[in-house]
Amino acid sequence: MTTPRVFVTRLIPEKGLDMARQAADIEVWQDPLPPPYETLLQKVKGLDALLCLLTDQIDANLMDAIGPQVKVISQMAVGFDNIDIPAATARGIPIGNTPGVLTDTTADFAWALLMSAARHVVDGDKFTRAGNWKTWGPIDFLGPDVTGATLGIVGFGRIGQGLAKRAQGFDMRLLYFDTQRYPEAEQKYGAQFVEMDTLLRESDFVSLHTVLSKETYHLMDDARLKLMKPSGILINTSRGPVVDPAALYRALSSDTIAYAALDVTDPEPIKMDDPLLTLDNIIIAPHIASASFQTRDKMAMMAAANLIAGLNGERLPNCVNPQVYDK
Repeated sequence: MTTPRVFVTRLIPEKGLDMARQAADIEVWQDPLPPPYETLLQKVKGLDALLCLLTDQIDANLMDAIGPQVKVISQMAVGFDNIDIPAATARGIPIGNTPGVLTDTTADFAWALLMSAARHVVDGDKFTRAGNWKTWGPIDFLGPDVTGATLGIVGFGRIGQGLAKRAQGFDMRLLYFDTQRYPEAEQKYGAQFVEMDTLLRESDFVSLHTVLSKETYHLMDDARLKLMKPSGILINTSRGPVVDPAALYRALSSDTIAYAALDVTDPEPIKMDDPLLTLDNIIIAPHIASASFQTRDKMAMMAAANLIAGLNGERLPNCVNPQVYDK
């Protein structure tokens, strides 16, 4: 029997690679940057499977370049907005992802951003490293209390509820908005469902945990940012395009809102001439919310498990488009 051929678009944790090597002949892209689209088109020809990341554009054209023999495309990520799911389903290609595993890790990081923004942790570090710390200042780096503040959570799925759980320890008032209600979570975390405009007006902190879709693209635009308190702080660990970056710049530079802390940007990575980088009242992390040893290992292993199941003609443990099995 011929050994299946697989291309892995980035160097992923070794635990996942070891699993994949036992099932296939794998080639791993070694460059720290993702393969250019044209290169990827050439690399995938004739493969039995592809293990990819959010940074890869997986469209109908690329699927056709792989060929009809492809058995699975496994993505090491929860999100899959980089993949043309209808095109994959039409071609009978199961798409795997890695849900659930990064809930706590991402909620932890969203909380870290919230605390860092409120208490000027990054600003203070820069101040110290620049040699500006001469004495204790009674009015330096003042920020809002977190304890007792109002936290608005946009998107109340697993990660949003994870943030609510952490906020309970700080006696925060919890508001949330979602396209659906979560009665059990409301009771568990003391969270109140409100409309989006109400959430923005009443929250001291607004944390985004929604998926990226046509409805959520640039959800936070000029109009919605203006609804926030002038003292308000915006946190985004969801997807970069959920926030309009030009609108965010206007809001931050005009004191419409006080501060923002982002783990994701639009585009990603952020361009070095982006005006957001000129502001002092923003933290921008390089998409590292899931970057714990344990979580990344689990993600790699889940991606490998999806890959191996697909190669063996078995149902993927985590399949984005299970309707392919109905054909």
